[in-house]
Amino acid sequence: MNKRVLLGMSGGVDSSTSAIVLKEKGYEVVGATMKLWDNGKEEYDEIKDAKNVCDKLGIEHHVIDLKKEFKENVIDNFICTYMCGKTPNPCVECNKFMKFDMFYKYAIKFDCEYIATGHYAKIEYSEKYGQYVLTKSNEEKKDQTYFLYGINKEILSHIIFPLSEFNNKEEIRKIAEKNGLNVAKKKESQEVCFIPDNNYVGFLEKNQPDFKKKNKSGNIILNNGKILGKHIGIINYTVGQRKGLGISYSEPLYVLKLDKENNNVIVGTEKELYSNILKANELKFLLDIDLSKSIEVKAKIRYRAKEADAILKVKDGIATLEFKEPQRAITPGQSVVFYIDNNIVLGGGKII
Repeated sequence: MNKRVLLGMSGGVDSSTSAIVLKEKGYEVVGATMKLWDNGKEEYDEIKDAKNVCDKLGIEHHVIDLKKEFKENVIDNFICTYMCGKTPNPCVECNKFMKFDMFYKYAIKFDCEYIATGHYAKIEYSEKYGQYVLTKSNEEKKDQTYFLYGINKEILSHIIFPLSEFNNKEEIRKIAEKNGLNVAKKKESQEVCFIPDNNYVGFLEKNQPDFKKKNKSGNIILNNGKILGKHIGIINYTVGQRKGLGISYSEPLYVLKLDKENNNVIVGTEKELYSNILKANELKFLLDIDLSKSIEVKAKIRYRAKEADAILKVKDGIATLEFKEPQRAITPGQSVVFYIDNNIVLGGGKII
């Protein structure tokens, strides 16, 4: 059996500890750091830290330049989605195209049977479904399956998540510290990797040639059509936003919808933010089950949202979710992920 595994290494504590766990389980580990975005010193430090860990553990390390592919599949999608008046989730696209699809292709080149990452998730074989399934991590608060529904189900049996059995982050840090890794206390990055200052609008202005032409001022209006003021370009707003609207009203107002076609920002009361119905396209399913029938699922409409009970119906490539309880600020462009049997990822799609 080929126990050679290509491990994605970002220079952080999770992927570094993953290397230790894999070695202890008898795998031949090959480390690889993907160059996705030219972020100067930070990129240099990530590569240096990953290489130092590999040297410390006595494993080979490669640097894979995927900047072109990252731009085409992640950054361009991010820009396009925002310019269309929707709110993207670039981490979903990165995992789908880069960290599993492209990475698995490199695993084959390096003669590796498996790929591994430091994500908090599990891969298990399900006797019920007769296939490998993606399930939640033991670390419920840090579970990252929401970002992973886009993985091709054909490669699930070739994926290892070494951290899946751990119950908290401190356990992982202690293993790194015990093995003398300098990254043991390294802080986690919370921002989108290619926008470290978290200034999305500034990034779009810099990278979209006709940004000012497409991001023109327009009206802020109530659902009944009453104009309340002017917005500074719909790219500056997102569904559920309350602050920064620059309007006054008898009660607090929130963004309900971005009307790209008419260049309007639609606002309303918090009560109007809630809805029982959601539709999604660009669907991806990880289980081979009959989708012609209604399915009871739990669904997450954003990463930090709580799962909610819903009925899923799929027809002509469109998913319709009917929630038992109304959901707040369902946001076009974001992903919705479906779970069954409590912790198995059925699939997901993009909210429309």
